[in-house]
Amino acid sequence: MARERFGLEQMRQQTESKYALVVAAAKRGRSIMDGAPPVHSGLAVKPVTIALEELESGAITILVPSIGIK
Repeated sequence: MARERFGLEQMRQQTESKYALVVAAAKRGRSIMDGAPPVHSGLAVKPVTIALEELESGAITILVPSIGIK
């Protein structure tokens, strides 16, 4: 059984949807790839992993719109 690197259950508690967590990590990873500086200093090198570290540490938060996109 693989050990979780991140506290995924803790991060899932930050938002009501695991899909919102995935989208937030992907969007933040893309912005880091496009040149945005990381807001949390961690050990990660890859953009999406940096984004997950930022989410885990609380350096960035997930905002879910009250009405879904249709």
